[in-house]
Amino acid sequence: MADTRERPAFQSGHEITSMIRGGGLEFEVAGLSTEDMILNIGPQHPSTHGVLRIVLELDGEVIKRAEPVIGYMHRGAEKLAEHRDARQTLVLMNRHDWISAFNNELGWTIAVERLAGIEVPDRAQWIRTMIAEWNRILNHLMFAGSYPLELGAMTPIFYSFIERELIQDMLESCTGARMHHSYCRVGGLKDDLPAGFLKRSAECLKTTMKWVKTFESLIMGNEIIFARCRDVGVISPEVAIAYGTSGPVLHASGVPMDPRKDEPYEKYGEVEFDVPVGTRGDSYDRLWVLVERVRESCKIIEQCMEKLPAGQFRAAGLPKKLTIEEGEVYVRTENPLGLMAYYVVGTGKKEPYRVKMRTPSFSNVSVISAILPGQLVPDLISILGSIFFVVGDVDR
Repeated sequence: MADTRERPAFQSGHEITSMIRGGGLEFEVAGLSTEDMILNIGPQHPSTHGVLRIVLELDGEVIKRAEPVIGYMHRGAEKLAEHRDARQTLVLMNRHDWISAFNNELGWTIAVERLAGIEVPDRAQWIRTMIAEWNRILNHLMFAGSYPLELGAMTPIFYSFIERELIQDMLESCTGARMHHSYCRVGGLKDDLPAGFLKRSAECLKTTMKWVKTFESLIMGNEIIFARCRDVGVISPEVAIAYGTSGPVLHASGVPMDPRKDEPYEKYGEVEFDVPVGTRGDSYDRLWVLVERVRESCKIIEQCMEKLPAGQFRAAGLPKKLTIEEGEVYVRTENPLGLMAYYVVGTGKKEPYRVKMRTPSFSNVSVISAILPGQLVPDLISILGSIFFVVGDVDR
């Protein structure tokens, strides 16, 4: 006899209707009440990349909504820069992304030089280009090594840090610092390259290229990494552009936007290299692009070493008191994590009137709210780990 009893009406939750099959019988289950759960991921300090918090709204294991919460590391670098001599501001700029210090200070120095009308000697520009690529490799080794660690594979980070230590020792020999280099100066560089630097650079190139081959076989061909990352966290080109992503995150979605190609600065217009792009825009492609960018950076460094001319490492006749001429300038550079831009307004004083920083991590983090809904909680880590960012670069 059919059950004609009226089902109770639920005032809250979701109605779930499904067919449960077992032992040759079918039962219809309807009207089960469920409640969404709010889960705070953080605030925590994941893998030294900064203090991050993400608020998730979950329906079981399915993510319905994700909201990145930022601001825990806000330092007010832009406002501080407006009350300092433009040359003193250098120490503020190389710290917001502490894994990309030289690239940060390079963009700032170029902006000040353009406003002040200062010409930089060729030798200094070639050295800047070379050191910027070494810093890019340092950044990518960090993220490529730590990403498998977040997925449960411990070995790769040890491989990555062997090369990182060799490169950091080499950079310390010419800059005097391991992380916050402060090597750029308005008009050139703090010092010329030390004796034997090019030989050490060539040796580090060989070691880095060996790392690329090892990492490709150890990680990129690993079936577990492939299963955890392929078709997970897909970002379409339209979404990547709409949220302003850049660097490896944007390139993995098939968009080859790169200021080194589009608006060459320093000596990027005189070297040959490719911008690797993915085809799916998933977590696997983002890691693949990161590794391929290391390969391309090695090509650029090799060309810089071959073309490095003799000459001065700093412009002659630099004024003791630097004046930021009246006007404005907008400088775009390709940082390791993506598009870095400085907008600077001068009024004829030693300090800039206004400073605005466009950091790559801010936009890269914002896309999290667009790609996490519909994903499962177990895939959360593999997606977050492939959206490369440093929280200090988000908060500035």
